[in-house]
Amino acid sequence: MAPPMARSPRPPPRPPQRAGQPSRGGAGPWAPREAVAVAAAGVRPPRRGRAGERGATRRGGARRTMAATAAAAAAAPGRARRGAPMYSQKELTSKKRDEFEDILEERRLSSDLRYAMKCYTPVIYKGLSPCKPNAIKSAVLQSEQVQYVIKQLAKEMGESPDIIQEEAMEILDEMGHSMQLGAVRFFAFTLSKIFKRLFQRVCVNEEGMQRLQHAIQEHPVVLLPSHRSYVDFLMLSYLLYTYDLALPVIAAGIDFLGMKIVGELLRRAGAFFMRRSFGGNRLYWAVFAEYVKTMLRSGYAPIEFFLEGTRSRTAKTLTPKFGLLSIVMEPFFKREVFDTYLVPISISYERILEESLYAYELLGVPKPKESTSGLLKARRILSDNFGTIHIYVGQPVSLRTLASGRINRCPYNLVPRHLPQKPSEDIQEFVSDVAYKMELLQIENMVLSPWVLVAAVLLQNLPAMDFELLLEKTLWLKGLTQTFGGFIEWPDNLCAKKAVMSGLALHSNIACLVDGHVVLNDKGVEDGAVGEIVFKRALAILMCATYRNQLLNVFVRPSLVAVALQMTHSFRKEEVYSCFNFLRDVFSDEFIFFPGISLKDFEEGCFLLTKCDAIQTTQQEIYPTDKGSVIVSFLSAMFRPFVEGYQLIFRYLSKETKEAFTEKQFIPAVRNFVFQLLEKGNTQCYEALSSDMQKNALAALVQLGAVKKKKMSNGFTYNVNQEAVNKILDMFDARIPVQKPVAARL
Repeated sequence: MAPPMARSPRPPPRPPQRAGQPSRGGAGPWAPREAVAVAAAGVRPPRRGRAGERGATRRGGARRTMAATAAAAAAAPGRARRGAPMYSQKELTSKKRDEFEDILEERRLSSDLRYAMKCYTPVIYKGLSPCKPNAIKSAVLQSEQVQYVIKQLAKEMGESPDIIQEEAMEILDEMGHSMQLGAVRFFAFTLSKIFKRLFQRVCVNEEGMQRLQHAIQEHPVVLLPSHRSYVDFLMLSYLLYTYDLALPVIAAGIDFLGMKIVGELLRRAGAFFMRRSFGGNRLYWAVFAEYVKTMLRSGYAPIEFFLEGTRSRTAKTLTPKFGLLSIVMEPFFKREVFDTYLVPISISYERILEESLYAYELLGVPKPKESTSGLLKARRILSDNFGTIHIYVGQPVSLRTLASGRINRCPYNLVPRHLPQKPSEDIQEFVSDVAYKMELLQIENMVLSPWVLVAAVLLQNLPAMDFELLLEKTLWLKGLTQTFGGFIEWPDNLCAKKAVMSGLALHSNIACLVDGHVVLNDKGVEDGAVGEIVFKRALAILMCATYRNQLLNVFVRPSLVAVALQMTHSFRKEEVYSCFNFLRDVFSDEFIFFPGISLKDFEEGCFLLTKCDAIQTTQQEIYPTDKGSVIVSFLSAMFRPFVEGYQLIFRYLSKETKEAFTEKQFIPAVRNFVFQLLEKGNTQCYEALSSDMQKNALAALVQLGAVKKKKMSNGFTYNVNQEAVNKILDMFDARIPVQKPVAARL
């Protein structure tokens, strides 16, 4: 829910401050074995000042045709599971990154009131006039789709259609936005004050904003940002207001309506509200879907929602939810719009506002309910420093290009448009592929700070690490990350020591320098009962792991190859691949993998390890080099918390569970099991206490067929096949060979 916002012409501009070109390594993290240095598709527009300052908005500064975008998407290929190309490792090889610009710099030097009250006249889709919120509701209520469902329900329930229609109107009143410029200006003024207090810089790739400005005029646009904080939706609308772009309408959880005053302000700033679960409510689903599609077809505002569905508590990208994405694609499938642009947006935080809250949630402390009083209590964070935010607006991706040669839209012509249709398997598979593609594009453009590297090194050297050694290892990891294609932002003109010290100062609540050693800041860890000590240590480790996790997206494929090498104790490529494939399946909810390309992921991991001289490969074998033993050991250690955590959870399920259970019963029980092991000193895997890891491990066993998930009237229950779980556990413990995948042609 963000205040929708944008940017207007300004007085003579100063030279824009550039926020330091982030470092790049050679080939990107998805480069296949044969890809060496393929330039990414797309034409870079000429460098200008900020769109609003230079008059680039609406007046040709951003006149970069979307043909370049379509060409980039068309050239982005590899083979999807079926049909036309969808995802390619080749498209993610070394590419030139856009430059960043700090949008807060001017805000610190000029009037926030003048900024909020500026002339705001964004150009919108096809020059259409903005659609009034009430007109949208009326169109939805009178639509053939909603009227058909109303008549069907009235017939089935024996009710009057008028009663069902009234219920539909109540649903619309609950969910609908009522965007008003006054509320937008209020947010623009208020957020300027808040963001200047919280953040040192807010950096955006201006060329991405220029591409977005042009896309909004061409076709309906769907904004798909990553989701790490409540700040995400506020920041994105603030950004669009700053650049004088059409404000988004934003899908928000119904929980926000419980916040008095704030909920209504968000509604007036462009938020529309959806229930967390529709529970088979056909009327609600019909009204909601038609509301979203009506806004999309009208094109008067970009639609914004989070593919992940909720904030990631671990800073790892969550597996995508397909419901809303399927809805926004339907007008294209039914030929109601010529095309739709999907825009992946990566929002990277140097320090996350909710970091400690997330750690408590992962350890079982209930999430505070959204409320106005809670928001007011949180104002104390205004005295904290949260560093820099980087917002990378990706290339708009043409849905028409993605579907070309892959989707046959003719079946939609055979049935009246207003009749509900269950998507075919091909359509469902396509929606899934697009969702994963968008998330991988988000991941590709996440910006990594020096602290991310420090956290990764520190967690492998607990309880304390010599500062000079930490510095040396951090620089080594920086080079490795760049080699793997990581997008690192190293502060300009800062030597390594100052950059690391700056990170420690910003994250002093997590780690600190004591007598030349860097230690976790788990204050009072030596005091109190054993259980309290374990909890405090786990809290500090989970907060630190949040930042290390940002690096795992870059390292996951080569790291799984490294882990597979150690688990198989074999150099035979086929055996290593079999183990890699097993690990990829087990961790499919922990990390984002494009469906159906396990062999390509394996090739990429081998390619990156070969690139940094960690391994050598022949047709049949993989050999670690002398130099590579350090790299392979480091990568394996980085992923050890996941391997050990899953082992502990599987061990609990294989021995402790006899009866059917629910997730609500499972989470506290397995947490208590791990807690006792930590208290006794039988494990040091504090991350196994994370409810996120516990849920993902359970989901993995369901997918592998070792746990049966059954839908009941009040939720789901789980039954464990202990023999199957023991077999998977033995594979993890390397006591039995991993079963070979069916098609491991190497």
